[in-house]
Amino acid sequence: MADAADKTNGPTPEALPKSEPAGYFEGESMSRRRAFTVAGQAVGGLAGAIIVLPAVGFALAPIFKEPDEVWESVGPTSRFTADTYKPVVFTLVEGIGEAGKTTAFVRKGTSAGNDPYIAISTRCAHLGCPVNFVAAAKSFVCPCHGGVYDFEGKVIGGPPVRPLDRFQTRVRNGQVQIGPRYSVTSHLQPVRYRDPGEYTGGIWNYIYPPRPDTPPPP
Repeated sequence: MADAADKTNGPTPEALPKSEPAGYFEGESMSRRRAFTVAGQAVGGLAGAIIVLPAVGFALAPIFKEPDEVWESVGPTSRFTADTYKPVVFTLVEGIGEAGKTTAFVRKGTSAGNDPYIAISTRCAHLGCPVNFVAAAKSFVCPCHGGVYDFEGKVIGGPPVRPLDRFQTRVRNGQVQIGPRYSVTSHLQPVRYRDPGEYTGGIWNYIYPPRPDTPPPP
């Protein structure tokens, strides 16, 4: 009876031929509406790429560009002793005259250390104020906010969160040379350079990642 009723009432919806959109012709693979949709998406993607790609390139470029190392002689080896620091002025950034110069405190290393000469930055690890070396106390003192560092540059008082930065050193032809800056942990282990106020140990290494444009010290 059901078969008879189906034949009487006509074909089922599944059996009806599929209707095509207006203007469709046999062999057409894309409708006009679909073509405009794809074209609009392509234009939007191109506009987004024009905006996003320069920003991404600007952010990632420092990772792949290793800065040139600048080394400068600051005096003969006989000038420096192990019991006190001598201030030296050298060029940290070339091509900008006096503005590119900075000061460091240099002394001869001890037999227990790995570095033949120690060069400590005068930039306080709190907010970057210049510290002074007080020979009588064998300490570095920041006059801005009372930061105090011991003879090795470790924090012993005040608001700084880490030791004073250091500079790489080497000896060439009897002259002590100073190179790139780097940071040290409270155990004086080298890490990559960090800005003032950034931690160098524990979970802070992930919360405050180091700058990507400075290679790690050797």
